[in-house]
Amino acid sequence: MIHRYWMPALVGCGVLGTAAVAMAAQQSEAERGAYLARAGDCVACHTAPEGKPFAGGLKIESPFGTIVSTNITPDPEAGIGDYSRDEFAAALREGKRADGANLYPAMPYPSYAKLTDDDIDALYAYFMQGVEPVAEKAPESDVSFPFNQRWGISLWNWMFTDADTFAPTSGQSEQVARGAYLVQGLGHCGSCHTPRGVLFQEKALDDSDDAYLTGETLEGWWAPNLRGGGGDDNGGRGLQNWSADDIVAYLATGRNDHSAVTGEMTSVVANSTLHLGDEDLHAMAAYLKSLPRAADGDKKTGSETTPEQTEKMLTAADVEGKPGARLYLDNCNACHFANGQGAPQVFPSLVDNELVNADDPTGLVHVILAGARLPSTPGKPEALAMPDFGWRLSDEEAAQLAAFVRGAWGNHGGKVTADQVAEVRKALPEDRQSSKPDFVD
Repeated sequence: MIHRYWMPALVGCGVLGTAAVAMAAQQSEAERGAYLARAGDCVACHTAPEGKPFAGGLKIESPFGTIVSTNITPDPEAGIGDYSRDEFAAALREGKRADGANLYPAMPYPSYAKLTDDDIDALYAYFMQGVEPVAEKAPESDVSFPFNQRWGISLWNWMFTDADTFAPTSGQSEQVARGAYLVQGLGHCGSCHTPRGVLFQEKALDDSDDAYLTGETLEGWWAPNLRGGGGDDNGGRGLQNWSADDIVAYLATGRNDHSAVTGEMTSVVANSTLHLGDEDLHAMAAYLKSLPRAADGDKKTGSETTPEQTEKMLTAADVEGKPGARLYLDNCNACHFANGQGAPQVFPSLVDNELVNADDPTGLVHVILAGARLPSTPGKPEALAMPDFGWRLSDEEAAQLAAFVRGAWGNHGGKVTADQVAEVRKALPEDRQSSKPDFVD
């Protein structure tokens, strides 16, 4: 590929004609757009399981019904091939289709509104020139009345979106400003990590509001507070206790010495952040570390033992009358050990773990029943997996195990009921729903 800075000289020397230069420039722009599309994680939402890239069809459950992602390939009938550059920009920044109708806010246009014109141009070049057209329309969304009336979204947009493109905060370094642009804009991290209001709006779109990135539960998975950590108010947990290199490792490989990805973050790493350059990953880390710390809220009570007491009990197998502890020894101890610490970058620590201590235990229960697998990345190619235990645990046993983990080693996650486990189990694929009957010992 011809570097853009050499093109004028090559034209002047007669080595390249202007048509060739224009073609090379378009190719370069499309390649940059491909990188930006990775940063925006477009493929994750606009690709159905086993589907063709960007052809849509992914079902996204919301409080208002099922939203189905659209085909954004350059096919003129089924996709966006007839979109002009300005219509494409309006879809990204304003949530407007080419026909003027509103997109559902499952599309993170409140974040993409921050994109620069140059990045819009590059993305447009990529989607029109670098994506394979797919001549197949995605199914329609199934959203209940009155939320299926798209004209009403205009009021929601007026109340909760901001049309301004990104502008660095005064005093930010170039690195921190780049990180802010990626986190607030293309990365749309706030879509999951910022609390939602009664109309499912993000309570903040950038760090000018203290609510930004302070955590939210979506579809049962806890997207943790990215501004928490340190001190008694946070129980020693949180990303702010990590170094910048820890954050980079987590985004690039899905794991670090403190934690490992689960739930939706697994897809984010696999489809987006592992593809980003080291400079951008460090910029994101620098920005996140620059944010003022925000407490995780009141520390819940209910921890059964201190870390030392739990380790001593499990080491001595003193689990008579403690079914959750017995189940831990039988199913978890081999990897996570009596101290709950696991092994760095192999078996995640359960002590002060964000998922373990979340208000909603759904994510933890899901991992117990269905297992989990880390993404394979260039830096960490081994796709380490935790096996599923749903087949060998009844609902009551899974609840006892989850409750033990949420109350051991100083954790304070609270109780778990068999009914909660049953609800999670029902949502699993059919081949993962079987369990040991409660009467089998």
